[in-house]
Amino acid sequence: MSKPASTPSDPLREVEHAVLPVCDPATDQVVGEVPCQGPADVADAVDRAASAQPDWARRPTMERAEIVSEVGRRLREDDRALSRLITAEQGKPLGESEAEIAYAASFFEVAAAEIGAIVPEEIVMTGKRATIEYRPMGVTAAITPWNFPLAMLAKKAAAALATGCGQIVKPAEQTPLTAIRFAEIAASAGVPDGIIQILTGDPDPLGDAILRDPRVRRFSFTGSTEVGRLLMSRAARQPLPVSLELGGHAPLLVFDDADLDRAIEVTMAAKFRNAGQTCIAPNRILLQSGIHDRYVEALSRRAAALTSGRGVDGVDLGPLIDDAAVAKVETHVGDAEEHGGDIVLGGGRRSLPGLADRFPEPTIILGADPRMLCWREETFGPVCPIRRFETAEEGIRLANDSSYGLAAYVVCGSASQGARIAQSLEYGIVGVNDGLPAVAQVPFGGVKHSGFGREGGRLGLHEYLVPTTISRVD
Repeated sequence: MSKPASTPSDPLREVEHAVLPVCDPATDQVVGEVPCQGPADVADAVDRAASAQPDWARRPTMERAEIVSEVGRRLREDDRALSRLITAEQGKPLGESEAEIAYAASFFEVAAAEIGAIVPEEIVMTGKRATIEYRPMGVTAAITPWNFPLAMLAKKAAAALATGCGQIVKPAEQTPLTAIRFAEIAASAGVPDGIIQILTGDPDPLGDAILRDPRVRRFSFTGSTEVGRLLMSRAARQPLPVSLELGGHAPLLVFDDADLDRAIEVTMAAKFRNAGQTCIAPNRILLQSGIHDRYVEALSRRAAALTSGRGVDGVDLGPLIDDAAVAKVETHVGDAEEHGGDIVLGGGRRSLPGLADRFPEPTIILGADPRMLCWREETFGPVCPIRRFETAEEGIRLANDSSYGLAAYVVCGSASQGARIAQSLEYGIVGVNDGLPAVAQVPFGGVKHSGFGREGGRLGLHEYLVPTTISRVD
């Protein structure tokens, strides 16, 4: 797929640039090209957004909401072509791409429904009264990751559009084509020219130029903790408010009274989606002794049956995004083995004729402990490190023994125990008997080194609004 032809509403600046190829990670075939843009393009994008945003903000809330809702509808309408585009540049199975589109569309639907509930508040005091108004921040910017190229963009853009902000988006260099197509769909739904713009190219100069421009009023980033720290330090030069969704290292606790079938379903849904390349995938599986052996046997059967290949071929697992991702998985597996881990399933790669060598086997490691890289760092692959625990208190302690705090999972048979365990876990999102706890209606975000700020639901809209107090003496 080549770059779209330039039009007056083209989200890419109409100048000559060097081009960057976009490749299918399953085959290494080039599926498109995008321009390698730079700081001058950032300035141009901010110019256009700053010109267009005030008029967008002045539109009646319900008029904006109708357009935002229409964006969601058109995403669903375009799901056949869009899902194939996501699979082509990201590699995930086609069914997962279709699910991502539905998830992305739901953020626009929720934002459109919730924005009408954010209204001025009146506070009456002795001798005076105050009005709290919620005003759009203005021009905002976002850097989005490659693992969910549409959904992570949607989380940010839906809130920006509904609140009357403009947004400049720098998508991951591995998956820019989805973002470009999104901007075209948004324009077709009625989003004005200049309000959503896509910048492609080297993330470092583009990100730095975005964070230096004083007209950018808010910045949102989803990615690694290391890059998040760097961007936060650069944003502090203004200072610029930021929302950061950073690394995850989710624990999954399974208790003796858990239904085994449910425990396996939760694990399969949470762990192996996108070949383990999700920020809320379980990276540490904690099993109470009474269920340990039965769980390992059942998970081994299910994981071994997962098929790998091109995402369009009806497989369960697509490729990892690039060679560096594969190398990281293999480093973690080798390190675990060196530290006494027992690899009871997988540990290598699947050789698939005609495809790139980026398909790690589903892997299960028993006896995982804090000496191992996979127990301290996010693996981002189909690897399940497992550790046994005896008491609930021990399980909670092991789960919380991490500098990360994005998501956690609990599987148990008692509702009261599930509630008690969930309250004890130091994470922004906790799924109790639920392998898919992240939905558009609720806030999504982490604590500790997993960042701050929330996306989704009404709280996600407030990230793009400035509370302004107007005090009047009667």
